[in-house]
Amino acid sequence: MAKPYIPSDVILRRYAGVLVNFALNGGKGIKKGDVVRVSSSESAKPLFNAVCNAIVDAGGHVISNYSPDDEQGDKRRAESFTRYFYEHASPEQITFFPGKYLKGLIDQIDHSLFILADADPHALKGVNPKKIMERGKALKPFMDWRHKKEWAGKFTWTIGMYGTPAMAREAGLSEKEYWDQIIKACFLDLPNPIARWKQVYKEIETYRQKLNALTPKTKFLHIKGPDIDLKITLGEKRKWLAGRGYNMPSFEIFTSPDWHGTDGWVRFNQPLYRYSNKITGIQLWFKNGIVIKSSAKTNEKLLKEMIATQGADRLGEYSLTDKRHSRITKFMAETLYDENMGGPYGNTHMALGMSYRDTYTGNPSKLTEKEAQKLGFNDSSVHTDIISTTNRRVTAHLKNGTTKVIYDNGQFVL
Repeated sequence: MAKPYIPSDVILRRYAGVLVNFALNGGKGIKKGDVVRVSSSESAKPLFNAVCNAIVDAGGHVISNYSPDDEQGDKRRAESFTRYFYEHASPEQITFFPGKYLKGLIDQIDHSLFILADADPHALKGVNPKKIMERGKALKPFMDWRHKKEWAGKFTWTIGMYGTPAMAREAGLSEKEYWDQIIKACFLDLPNPIARWKQVYKEIETYRQKLNALTPKTKFLHIKGPDIDLKITLGEKRKWLAGRGYNMPSFEIFTSPDWHGTDGWVRFNQPLYRYSNKITGIQLWFKNGIVIKSSAKTNEKLLKEMIATQGADRLGEYSLTDKRHSRITKFMAETLYDENMGGPYGNTHMALGMSYRDTYTGNPSKLTEKEAQKLGFNDSSVHTDIISTTNRRVTAHLKNGTTKVIYDNGQFVL
């Protein structure tokens, strides 16, 4: 069996540097004494080691969350713990919440760095998705604590990816081709990738500021194209976000609209990978903010079960990526990259479920639940990004009765 492709030490050091010294802390990197929880599976060991070393070099402290790979297993090989858990755990075990441990963890850490690396993208295929969603609901208080600390400006996070042979196969690429996309997307082929990231974020910030200047004047957005005819109401006290380092790479500009004002239909040309299953040909129909109908060419039952989760039948995010910024040109079979793909028409993705409350123009840490609900910030235990790369025109319908095209042919036109 051929050995897995491992990037050079130079690439690994640059990658770790981007994640630790740029992506965390909102593009500024960690400070001496900061505590960073690093989560990874064994497939990402080379990058995991490089990241931990970079944290030490920056004067930080590492809390390691290093785990075995999840693999589906067969008659000759033991199944993964995660799969075994979902297939054999009792309802009480599924909903167990280690509150004391997780609360202490949130209190201790300043940052979280997660490295995606799937040894088997289908490791949980066939597992009852309801159990996975029940587990997600049980762990929601942990996410709520994390969000509160983040909204108070005391916590940041980022997600990076380490390509595996299985991930490359899933995308129909060789390992080298797969890693070429990662390297180019994160500017790791340049001597100083952080300098390039700062330049790109400066360009993206120009459009973000223009969008935020227009938003208070906007009644709704109309997105029209061969695969979409949808009206989205941005809502009151909203802003667009970008360039925070929370995903690496990230070229998107996004917001969380008022979910009440979503009407129309959308079809997604990119597959959704969820719970080790591939859902293709997704179509959604909205009325008064609610998904009233959904369909898919494959795994439609799973799609409908996901949407049935509390709060998952509403819009939590709307995002646009300008083709001029992204160097991702291939399908990667991983949302982190696919939602940032460039291509001829840029990228749009929408998320069903949880809203990002930091798109609130005020202080999100002081936003009460009652106020959040009134403003149309959705709450849910899930946040499911679905992606389309087909052409679309986005027109802002302004409160004064005029219109302004803000995005067309894959780029912002503000």
